[in-house]
Amino acid sequence: MDGMTKAEVDKIERSIIAHSDRPIRPRDAATLILLDRKGDDVLVLMGRRHAGHAFMPGKFVFPGGRTDPADSRIPVAAALHPEQEARLIAGPGRISAARARAIALSAIRETYEEAGLLIGRKGAFATVRPDWQGFAEHGVQPSLDMLRFVARAITPPNRVRRFDTRFFSAWRDDVAVELPGGGPTNELEELVWLPLAKAREADIPDITRMILDELQKRLAHDPLLRPGGPVPFYRLVRNRFTRELL
Repeated sequence: MDGMTKAEVDKIERSIIAHSDRPIRPRDAATLILLDRKGDDVLVLMGRRHAGHAFMPGKFVFPGGRTDPADSRIPVAAALHPEQEARLIAGPGRISAARARAIALSAIRETYEEAGLLIGRKGAFATVRPDWQGFAEHGVQPSLDMLRFVARAITPPNRVRRFDTRFFSAWRDDVAVELPGGGPTNELEELVWLPLAKAREADIPDITRMILDELQKRLAHDPLLRPGGPVPFYRLVRNRFTRELL
């Protein structure tokens, strides 16, 4: 993977992202890989994007989306683990602690909006932000201490949409409330829990398959996903698709 050429990356992503004639700066985004255990299997939550979406239509993906900088001001029951925060801040394009907090919180918000799963702890919560009202209505305080930063990937240049995506992981036990009707945006038309091996065989973007491979290896060495551990980072550098560790 360290030596993939730009032509090979283009072939992988041609059917996923349309090209643009001008370079676009990637926007912060966050994704949450929610895990559950069933016997000896580790299951992962995935959802199918609507066929009408311009970005990855019909693909199975993890809940996630663009970061709203205002998310950094949402009160939480517990902050990011210091080691997780340090890894988010460090690396190429070093960011502030407030931006790291916003990115992590956006993963929790998007998981609520797309999957109807509220991650945090039961307790009184209030905010004027309309996209966080579900937490107030159901008495859930968002919490960041259970999130694990597991991967990062930047969409190659010359794409219509570019994202600098941080992938987080958490366990189903970290979900305080599961809404039976799903999330309010209905961006994912089908939510399924799949064993990791089956998830890799689903109709998923290639970068998603790479992240699942990385996560499976990490779980083999650290079944509890404790804080720490190297974070793989995928991006295009001088026309070569590279993998480095943060």
